[in-house]
Parts: sequence; C-alpha cells; structure tokens
Amino acid sequence: MGQEFKYSNWKWLHYNHEEELDMKITPPFQEVFKIWIDSLQERDTNVLTIDSTKPNAESVRGSLIYQQTIEEQRENRIFHYFITVDSLYTVGFDLEAIDVIEEDTLMRKMEQAQNGIEGFFVLLGEILSYSIKKIDQFEIRLNDLLWKVKKKNSIKRLEEIYKLRHELLVWKNLMIPIKELEIGINEAFGSEDSNLPEYKRICSRIKRGSMLIQEYQDEINTLVNFEEMVSTHRGNEIMKTLTVITTLFTPVSAWGALWGMNFKLMPELDWRLGYPLSLLIIIGSTAALYILLIKKGWMGDILKGRKKNSFFK
Repeated sequence: MGQEFKYSNWKWLHYNHEEELDMKITPPFQEVFKIWIDSLQERDTNVLTIDSTKPNAESVRGSLIYQQTIEEQRENRIFHYFITVDSLYTVGFDLEAIDVIEEDTLMRKMEQAQNGIEGFFVLLGEILSYSIKKIDQFEIRLNDLLWKVKKKNSIKRLEEIYKLRHELLVWKNLMIPIKELEIGINEAFGSEDSNLPEYKRICSRIKRGSMLIQEYQDEINTLVNFEEMVSTHRGNEIMKTLTVITTLFTPVSAWGALWGMNFKLMPELDWRLGYPLSLLIIIGSTAALYILLIKKGWMGDILKGRKKNSFFK
C-alpha cells in the first residue's frame, strides 16, 4: 500500500511497487498518468518525458537510476517519478539505501517545499549528496594510487588506474541524467521555479559533483599518460640495448664468417701470430665501432643531448 503525505500546497504519494498504483490523480493528468503507469514494468534504465502540450497542465515523468554498483551493470536501484506543480508520485525510492539523511529530516524538508517540483528537488538533492560522499571516498583511493605509482610502479598499478577510471565513468553516468532532469524540469515548468531554494541547492550540487568528476578525470588521464610515457621510454631502452649488443657483436660475426669460409688463410694454420692478430683486429674493430656509437650519442642516456639548448641534437 502506498503512502500519502499532504502538505500546504501539494502532496507526495510514494509507492514501493508499481502494482500498488491506481488512477487516483486530479484532472487533467489522467491520460499521461495512465501512459506512465503502463510503461513502468518495461523501464529498467534512465528515461525522461516532458509533457507541456496543455497550458497550466505541464508534467514530467520518467525513471532514474540513483544507485549503481561498480562491479555489475544490473546491480542498481531505480525509481520512477511523475511530477506536477501540486503533486509528486514516486515508485521504488528507498530512502534507507541513501545513508545521508534521517527520515525525519527529509520529511521536514519536504514539508518546507512550496510545490511538487521543489519536493522532487529535495529527493534529487539527497541522491546527489550520497553520490558526492562516495566520490570523496574515491578521492582517497586515487591519492593512494598516485603515490604507489611513484614508489613501486608495475603493470598492477596500470590495472588499478583503469579500474578507477571505470569507477569514475560510472559516477559520471549517474550524474548526467540528474543534469538532464534539472534542465528538463526547467523546460517544462518555466524559469519561475529557478528561484526555489531547493532548485538553487540542486544546481550547486550538480556543479560541485561535475567539477569533482572532471578534476579526477584529468588526474587519471595524467596518470595514464605518465604510464604510457614510462612504457614507451623503457621500450626504447630495450630496443636500444638490443641494437647496441647486435652492433658490437657485428665485427666478431663478420671476421669469424670471413675466416670460416677461407680455409687457406685461416689464422690458426700457417700464421705464427694468427690468433693474437685476429683478436687484435676484432677488438680494434669493436672498439672503433663503440667509439663511433658514443660520438653519435647512441650510448648512455638517450634523452641527453650533445648540444646545449637543443632538444634533438
């Protein structure tokens, strides 16, 4: 059975399940109200519908996901709403799931609301407060990861970065429909309700939540760029090392191949100093090649330039 709360200028009717709903609504909203009731069982995602076809009979209806787990897409909480100036209908909104405000405090704020629109903004405000509280906890984990990357970087850290990036996208995905709701309600009922206290609060909370998400997103993008830069540098170091090793062993391979194919002039057959001379040639060739690599700047730090005030020389 639903609950009905009557205030001075409006009323709030709350139902736990859509089966409890009936057509108890004042004219001229019966038609759009029936459309809303008939569509509830099919709704499992965010939906917003604005009806402003009749003057002084505007309404906003839809569904809103107000909680979402990070691990599973289907593990979420959704509630349905139907808003007019003098009434607010909600289905499936669980206040206990939002551990930000006491029920008595919420009821007092609802009583202070001037109409159904502001009453709905009270509910949205508590949903946003809960989301911002969770985003603050996200900040702690992001700060810890920032210093873990500095102390001991590994592929595990990159995995943690992308997990946080996914979590931030989930919070952003929860914030976007609330932004749309704020704009949609303003579109339906006009700018007169923009002076309501709860409307101003909801706008401030949306800005605060969006600012936090954007700033944390920039931090995570910086971490990702840092990891990519480190990976690229280390990959270049590996390729440089392999190239240098291959280059330095080229004289040994070349002279060995040359003498191995020439059976009449092999150093160990008729030359008295064959081995010392061949070793001297190999060492000399390798040393000359090593000196050439140093002069070219291909040994040591590849970021260290040979000329001052130049990035690439």
